[in-house]
Amino acid sequence: MKRILALLAVGACAAVIAGSAQAAPDVSVKRIDCGTPQAPVSVNPRFSDTFSYGDLKLQFVYSCYLIKHDDQYLLWDTGHAMTTPNVAPKVSIVDQLAQANVKPEQINFVGISHYHADHTGQVGSFPKATLLIGKGDWDAITSPKPAEGVNFKPFENWISGGGNVQPVPLDKDVFGDGSVMMLNTPGHTPGHHSLLVKTQSGNFIITGDAVHFRENYETGGVPSFNYDHAQTVASIDRLKKIAANLNATVVIQHDARDVDKVPAISAGAK
Repeated sequence: MKRILALLAVGACAAVIAGSAQAAPDVSVKRIDCGTPQAPVSVNPRFSDTFSYGDLKLQFVYSCYLIKHDDQYLLWDTGHAMTTPNVAPKVSIVDQLAQANVKPEQINFVGISHYHADHTGQVGSFPKATLLIGKGDWDAITSPKPAEGVNFKPFENWISGGGNVQPVPLDKDVFGDGSVMMLNTPGHTPGHHSLLVKTQSGNFIITGDAVHFRENYETGGVPSFNYDHAQTVASIDRLKKIAANLNATVVIQHDARDVDKVPAISAGAK
């Protein structure tokens, strides 16, 4: 009898182990073009409060990302509105998703790094998605008198109660298995978040505007317009440590040199 019970226990353990292996999620990330780059600009006056970049000029890009988790989708940031002068994307997010055979109603979550217009412009195209946004930024958006620079208009669907919103105070495990994590990285705005994505091909940290370009990341530079200097420095330090510990590729959303670190959505969604 004892031998039978032992064999049954071994079999049960094997089944659990096999089930765990089968349960590993299929996770992928694709880049979406969310704005038209302008000519290179001098970054010293605005992007370092210690004037550390000299004569450096850089071309800024606008990137959003589609994260596929088995049969669910997270859209990270929504870029410029299609009506934004000069920097509006050539093709809307909805039309780019269509290239990968993904419909707006298939987007389960829209994650917003922060409330600025170049990251929130097309969020209204996904009214059925659950909105994930840092609590500090959500509080700013829903304030009776939102401050200048707080792009609240595109969120009217969620502000009015027409959509589900989950304000995120700290980190958030989006799918509950550790594969996609919103990382609390305040400083640029009060509720700013970055995104950690663990795929079969490697780990990625998508920065939002915790940093704006590589030199910013490397030197810990703080833009003069950021919400909080100390929080910005601490958030950059956190991202560096996570990247080192998880051997993660850091993808800076505004840096043209980082565009090719993630496949374009035009390559299709698995």
